[in-house]
Amino acid sequence: SLCSFQAERTPRSERKRQDSFGMFDGYDSCSEESTSSSSSEDSEDEVPSIPASLFLGMFMCCLCSPATCEMCGMVGVRDAFYSKTKRFCSVSCSRSYSSNSKKASIMARLQGKPPTKKAKVLQKQPLMAKLAAYAQYQASQQQQNLAKSKAVPVECFDWGRYICSNNLVGAPVSCFKHVPMGTCWGDLAEGVRVEVLNSDTNLSTKVYWIAGIVKLAGFKALLRYEGFDNDTIRDFWCNLCVPEIHPVGWCASSGKPLVPPKSIQNKYSNWKAFLVKRLTGAKTLPPDFAAKVHENMQFPFKKLMRVEVVDKTHLCRTRVALVEQVIGGRLRLVYEESSDDFWCHMYSPLIHAIGWSRSIGHRFKRSGQSSSLFWMDAPAPLFAKVKDVDQSGEWFKDGMKLEAIDPLNLSAICVATVRKVLADGYLMIAIDGSEAADGSDWFCYHSTSPSIFPAGFCGINNIELTPPRGYTKLPFKWFDYLRETSSIAAPVKLFNKDVPNHGFRQGMKLEAVDLMDPRLVCVATVTRIVHRLLRIHFDGWEDEYDQWVDCQSPDLYPVGWCQLTGYQLQPPAAQSEIKHYNESHDTCGGRRAKRRTPSRS
Repeated sequence: SLCSFQAERTPRSERKRQDSFGMFDGYDSCSEESTSSSSSEDSEDEVPSIPASLFLGMFMCCLCSPATCEMCGMVGVRDAFYSKTKRFCSVSCSRSYSSNSKKASIMARLQGKPPTKKAKVLQKQPLMAKLAAYAQYQASQQQQNLAKSKAVPVECFDWGRYICSNNLVGAPVSCFKHVPMGTCWGDLAEGVRVEVLNSDTNLSTKVYWIAGIVKLAGFKALLRYEGFDNDTIRDFWCNLCVPEIHPVGWCASSGKPLVPPKSIQNKYSNWKAFLVKRLTGAKTLPPDFAAKVHENMQFPFKKLMRVEVVDKTHLCRTRVALVEQVIGGRLRLVYEESSDDFWCHMYSPLIHAIGWSRSIGHRFKRSGQSSSLFWMDAPAPLFAKVKDVDQSGEWFKDGMKLEAIDPLNLSAICVATVRKVLADGYLMIAIDGSEAADGSDWFCYHSTSPSIFPAGFCGINNIELTPPRGYTKLPFKWFDYLRETSSIAAPVKLFNKDVPNHGFRQGMKLEAVDLMDPRLVCVATVTRIVHRLLRIHFDGWEDEYDQWVDCQSPDLYPVGWCQLTGYQLQPPAAQSEIKHYNESHDTCGGRRAKRRTPSRS
């Protein structure tokens, strides 16, 4: 498989640049830390504040007239009572009133006898009485809906525990423009309030309460119910994009009850006043947040669409494949006339519209498959766009030297050569000292690809450059190598110099594709940042399996992406699993045990 990257880049404002190497003019030489700071321009949507007027709707239940159940004597709010006449607190009381016990109950109340013990308790807390009555009234219907509803899959790997136990930081969603909500995440941050299911209750039906974001990690948030202050005992992690998360005010507009957690229900005598004080001016989710999530979860690629994709057995060519599955924008492609499959993101530079290879002069494996009514060619506008380039002036030429990420060993940046210049800015590149005689391991990068660099890039940025296999004059020096091979280095001005203010920082956690086995998405860490280049480490694995990836790669995802899309996340490897892999190289279920040993070691 090959290294993937984001072909289309968002234009950024000009940045101060300085010459950090003789022929390296124009490269951004800012420090690794400075390029990773977040920018306000990444926040397109502002999180709305909660207006004070909203509380009239939220607490309308507290302002209604009182009522007394004619059966049990429970005191509550009239609007929450059962039947059109609002005479009973529940269905059971309504039915009991018509039963044989009706006369005895009425006589007891006429004689001035106190109501039941249950009614006494509820009289002390009229708000809680109302809510309990409301919950009891809806119990049967809610239970039926709950049984019919589809259960949320349990995540195999507990990101929340992993982050809290190690005091880790997740990369913000705004760093990933290609994921759902990546461009409309806004300024969601700690302190934002939401309405969520109240799990701290004895009621038999769904009730809700307000919680605040204590910590954010990608799509996942650590939430704390209002009223617990600094008490962490009931804190819980939740994916903010699941249907169970709502903006403040949703319960009022949907007729759902807000019930304080039972652990603190006696902490305040006036919950209405408490919430009004705590929430006035606080921020919550935009009212259309759920609609945006739903919209962002729709993907244009469909099953049985045809594409051209790199042939994983011969990197120098492409072949036709059919879309077999779409998960979160990731495509499982099955090659025509083969059962082999290949995973990549829909914005991967490895897939193209039918006819792309012919249009630029790229090698292509033809198939004898005839046309069919059951599939269609994927429309060209669905694919990632590359930057237009002018090849009429000074341009890449066959034989020019450069540095490139090895697609067969993504932990290495190697000495490489331009082998063929194609149309539309594409280049066929080979790794020096390792290429096959027939050129079958040449690979295609666009001239604007962030995976190719001018000669000297690694030296400037203190990155180990992998010399050609068999080259003995170490340490490697470009000047000597160019003279010995009678070669020239590709001009620096031809390379991509854009360094977006991507927002990544060293140590951030994320979910990343193992590009040596691209069906797997794994728990990973950003361990180094060089301009727009990220060093990705797979947690639990040795450093030799690290991969260099562009900051805009569609193969990087925020914490919680797998849970949101239903993709399987591979947890950090245990040391015993790595040892077993190193000894046997056997596939171990769905785990990340079968990782191909780098072929250019």
